[in-house]
Amino acid sequence: MSFESLGLSPELLRASAAAGFASPTPIQLGAIPPALRGADLLGRAQTGSGKTAAYALPLLQHLQDSKPGPRRTRALVLVPTRELAAQVGEVIRSLAQHLPQRPKVNVVFGGVSINPQMMSLRGGAEVVVATPGRLLDLVDHNALKLGAVSLLVLDEADRLLDLGFADELNRVLALLPGQRQNLFFSATFPAAVQGLASALLREPVRVEVDDTPDTLPAIVQRVIEVDAGKRTQLLRHLVKANGWQRALVFVATKYAASTVAEKLYKAGVYATPFHGDLSQGARQQVLQEFRDERWEVVVTTDLAARGIDIAQLPVVVNYDLPRSPADYVHRIGRTGRAGETGLAISFVSAGTAAHFALIEK
Repeated sequence: MSFESLGLSPELLRASAAAGFASPTPIQLGAIPPALRGADLLGRAQTGSGKTAAYALPLLQHLQDSKPGPRRTRALVLVPTRELAAQVGEVIRSLAQHLPQRPKVNVVFGGVSINPQMMSLRGGAEVVVATPGRLLDLVDHNALKLGAVSLLVLDEADRLLDLGFADELNRVLALLPGQRQNLFFSATFPAAVQGLASALLREPVRVEVDDTPDTLPAIVQRVIEVDAGKRTQLLRHLVKANGWQRALVFVATKYAASTVAEKLYKAGVYATPFHGDLSQGARQQVLQEFRDERWEVVVTTDLAARGIDIAQLPVVVNYDLPRSPADYVHRIGRTGRAGETGLAISFVSAGTAAHFALIEK
C-alpha cells in the first residue's frame, strides 16, 4: 500500500517522498487513517518503526485543515528526553516544508536556559514539542498557554511514566481542554500506560505492531565472553580489526563513559563520551559529529538508548549489560533502522553470565 491511499494532502505526500518514505510502515499504515479521522489512538510498535511520522503527518494535516486564525498552540507533543524532543521537532519541521502555511514549531526542554525558549515563544507557536517539566515552567512564566490545544501526542508514554513524570503529566493534562484528540504511542503497554489510556482516551483505535520477520530489524546479535578487565582492549581490537567507522558503545555509568572513552582515545581510537552531565550544546555537537563520522566511537549511558536516530549506524556494543531486556531491545535498536542491517555485540563476563541469560530468555 502507498502513502497516496492513506488520505494525506498532496503537500504532505510530497514531503513524505522528499523524506525518502517509499511506502508506509505497519505502524504508519495502522495509525494514520484513524488519526486523520480524528479518533483517539493507542499505538504500540518497536523502536525504529517510523512512529514519529505516524503522528506527525496527521498532526500537520490537522493544522492544515483548520481555519487560519491567531497563532495559538494547537498541537502538543510530550516526550521524555531532550534528544527525542529535538529529533521529533526536526521531523515535524521537515514534513511541514511543502505546506502553503508552515506552522511554527517550537521545541522546549530542560537542562538549558529558559530565556531563549521564552523569547522564541513570543508571538505563539502552533506546535510545541516538550518535556513535561520545562513545559510547566514556561506555563508558570506565562510564556505559553495550552487552552487552545486540540491534539495531544504522548510519545514513548511508557518511558514518560518510567522516569517519574506522572505528577507533571497530570498537571499538564489539567491545563488542556477536555475536547481534544489524543494519540498515545508506547513501545510497551505496562499497567501505568493502560490506566492512563483508560482514563483519557475515548473509544480509542488500538494499533499494535507485533514483531514478525517482516517488521523485525535486521540485526545480527553476538555475544563475546571476556574478562571484565579486558573489555576496553577487546573493544579497541574490534574497532580496528573490523574497520568500524562508527560504533555506539553502552556503559552503565557516566563515569564509565568518560573513562572508557579516554582509554580508547589514548589507544588510538577516536572516541568521546556522551552522557547527562554534558551541556545540551555539547550533547548536540557530539551527535552531529558522530553523524558526520568524525568520531569512531561514542561511549554512552542509557541516555542514548531511546530517541537517538543515527542513520546507517552499523554497530552497537553492550560494554556493560543493560538492566533489563526492554533496555537491551532499545539499545540494540539504535542500529538496523529504516531497513538497514546492523550488528549488536554484548560483552559477557563470568560475573554477568547469569544476568545475560535472563536477557537472552
